[in-house]
Amino acid sequence: MLKTFCTVILLALYTIAFGQGHLISYTLYQTMTKEEFRETLKKRHLPKSSVPARYDVDVYDVTYYTQWHDGSRIKASGLYFVPHGVKKGAAELIYNHGTRVNKGRHKHLGGEEYFCLAMAMDGYVVALPDYVGLGHGEKFHLYQVAESLGQASVDMLFAVHEINADCDVKTNGQLFLSGYSEGGYAALATDKLIQDKYSDRLHVTAASPMSGAYDMTGVEGKVMFKKYTEPHYLPYLLGSYNEVYHLVGPDVNVIYKHPYDSIIPQLASQKPNLDDIIDFLPPIPGDMLKDTFVNLYLHNPDFPLIQAIRKNNLYDWKPESPVQLCYCDSDEQVTPLNAFVAYKQMKLDGAQHVTLRRAGKNFTHNRCALVAMLYTKMYFDSFRRGHKYGGKGDLGSRIMASIAKVVIAHQKKDDKPHKHHRY
Repeated sequence: MLKTFCTVILLALYTIAFGQGHLISYTLYQTMTKEEFRETLKKRHLPKSSVPARYDVDVYDVTYYTQWHDGSRIKASGLYFVPHGVKKGAAELIYNHGTRVNKGRHKHLGGEEYFCLAMAMDGYVVALPDYVGLGHGEKFHLYQVAESLGQASVDMLFAVHEINADCDVKTNGQLFLSGYSEGGYAALATDKLIQDKYSDRLHVTAASPMSGAYDMTGVEGKVMFKKYTEPHYLPYLLGSYNEVYHLVGPDVNVIYKHPYDSIIPQLASQKPNLDDIIDFLPPIPGDMLKDTFVNLYLHNPDFPLIQAIRKNNLYDWKPESPVQLCYCDSDEQVTPLNAFVAYKQMKLDGAQHVTLRRAGKNFTHNRCALVAMLYTKMYFDSFRRGHKYGGKGDLGSRIMASIAKVVIAHQKKDDKPHKHHRY
């Protein structure tokens, strides 16, 4: 009774201090012990020493309030990974997942959630937002819309701070941001949003976005007119941008040629996996668009789509906190040019502590994720050890990363080029 009373008082004080509360509810989703996690590493043929498992971890399913693009309040969800008994306080990490097309939650942890689990096993508390419209949130996902992605992350962070007050979870004042693919873009969007709008309440220790599409108008604008393994990204983007920026009116499907004007709405109304979607679309994404729309895109700089994409570029600004941009040379989904352009422009804008980190030379997008995550952990760990601007990691961790790269490189390759692993 006394704990409940104190919790109510703490949450009331939080709401008074910071405005309307964000947390709606949280429930225990899963608990994993150190021993269970070590067995998982063994099954994946990774050395146990590659990720220290020092704590048992509780995973909570969180529902919280965030914003729709018009500023209205909506429900969103995410997972929160909390290690047991970190005595000196845990570092905070917001991790942003890669592209997903379906709502809902899997019954068990998988994919990128294991990276969050690994970080929690080593003493980080980790917030994994589903973003707007995914998980069990309201509305639908606004793909590659920087403000929406950043706001969902920030609002989940405020929600888990309320959980921390309720559960007496101690943190050490460090806040890290990361994510892969769309999540890399979301991590950088979160970094910029905190710097622009929340610097009086939050301070980012460092960010390590991985394989994100930061240059939407330049590097990514050319993808539309070349053979591409992921043509479904284009209708996902156009549907989101039409909702936010009103490109062509209420029916976005008027921009597609036949039969794609019929196929794309059918795919959107179902729950297909990504491979199924890709099989119905042309290998050159631009081939699904009407010629009039393409001509306006190519030749009219004031075309609404051009303006919308320009608003969502994330490479031309000056991060005040350290940033590590991870990439792989052979990434067939998100070209490393995004990282190169962002690094060059951020340095020109005056950023002092932006670094490039090549995770691998021959790894494709899915394989790159695993190695980039190891480099991200080493980077963040260096701050926990007192490095002011971040380092490459201690010698033992670098050796383990090299071993892991060899293991990953020799794993059996996927038979299908579009085999997706939830990155």
